[in-house]
Amino acid sequence: MGRPAIIELTPTPLTDDELVARIYRGLGDATRIRILKFLLDGPRSQKEIVKEVGLSQGRVSQHLSCLVWCGYLESERLGRIVEYKIANGRVAALLDLGTGFLNTSGGDIGTCRIVVEDETTNPE
Repeated sequence: MGRPAIIELTPTPLTDDELVARIYRGLGDATRIRILKFLLDGPRSQKEIVKEVGLSQGRVSQHLSCLVWCGYLESERLGRIVEYKIANGRVAALLDLGTGFLNTSGGDIGTCRIVVEDETTNPE
């Protein structure tokens, strides 16, 4: 089975393929990508991030929680301010890989339909 899960409250052994899929699911929202790109320039407060992405504080907080939980970001309380920064230097490489794929795919991703099959309704 492999390594412990990276997003479960109680770690469950998962295959490396499932863990890699979870890495990409964590990046599966345009707002989270925008937040990560913004933080590549250095640590920022939640207030600065809210202003940058143009969403409500509550919505941004949800995205930040996801990014921290999954290990993309670290947070640090500085008095009344919470500051966020990139937790792993490979985040930039992940974003670059996505952009590189987009630039060489001929735009095919724009027509991609993500389909998730429910194993309970479609057993093998």
